[in-house]
Amino acid sequence: MRDGNASARYRDSAVVGLAHIEAPVVVTSAEFEERLAPTRRALRLPPNLLERVSGVRERRWWAEGTDFEDMAAEAGAKALAAAGVDAGDVGLLVNTSVSRPHLEPSVAVGVHHRMGLPSSALNFDITNACLGFVNGLQMASAMIDSGQIDYAVVVDAEDVRPTQEDTLRRLATEGVTRGDYTDQFASLTLGDGAAAAVVGRASDRPDGHRILGGVSRAGTQHHRLCVGSFGKMTTDTKSLLTHGLKLVTDAWHEAERSGWDWRRLDRYVTHQISTPYTNAIIEAVDLDPAAVPITFDRWGNVGPAAIAMTLSEQAESLNPGDRVMCLGVGSGLNTTMLELAW
Repeated sequence: MRDGNASARYRDSAVVGLAHIEAPVVVTSAEFEERLAPTRRALRLPPNLLERVSGVRERRWWAEGTDFEDMAAEAGAKALAAAGVDAGDVGLLVNTSVSRPHLEPSVAVGVHHRMGLPSSALNFDITNACLGFVNGLQMASAMIDSGQIDYAVVVDAEDVRPTQEDTLRRLATEGVTRGDYTDQFASLTLGDGAAAAVVGRASDRPDGHRILGGVSRAGTQHHRLCVGSFGKMTTDTKSLLTHGLKLVTDAWHEAERSGWDWRRLDRYVTHQISTPYTNAIIEAVDLDPAAVPITFDRWGNVGPAAIAMTLSEQAESLNPGDRVMCLGVGSGLNTTMLELAW
């Protein structure tokens, strides 16, 4: 197998601004368990199953009536302010949200309008399950290296509340089987949130955090393991873990062949799913658990925003010269490992 385009190095791109927004409504796993108590008893399932298996103690929802596109735009505006970049200097907006109110037009157009970006700023969606935000950083870096743009804003906001409400209603009806419960279990670990990053030219911004590059790998023969639609997500969690881990280890070894040395980085910002997934990745590639921050226990799985939100939260504790990896696996399956020099 050729490593080729699966390994990429960027010459002159850097993250120059980060921001994240926590949704305000805290919803505990205990609340979900209570709503599903009759179903659990009928299926003879133990109490506290959701938190015990996933490690998700709580997740957050937007307040009633909140438009998630507004939150994506707010995160983008906060990232621009943190970067000290004027909206008129933005040449690219990439929306990476899984959530969408309709199929067309793109979510990006609404965010572009809300942020007051110039007509000259390209805007489009990159949707690739939970890997979208990292892919957005890759696209921004490539376009900066090409000289096409000076600044890009990558945004993500997720609104899982409607899907979780639908799932809770569905699982509370008579006739639900253990198979139904298991297939839809993972959707109850999701959460709302928003994040954004501003990417600029490293040579112009010595205060920025260099995007060095990384490795990607696809395992698309497994594209049916996690399928989300409006109102419902079904997941084969066991197979997703098995095949996702193999994809990660394959990409990790490919990175070593391509000259990357990721054995002892200062921080590994992994996609936030659950305790079993996080522990399995730590063991599979021998990461230092102390260097892997955890946010899924209080935010849930915030989809593509999870890595960005966690990175934004970690930013204050990172020091110049620290080496940071963003590592994610997205349904499909795809994985990307992207290194940043802080």
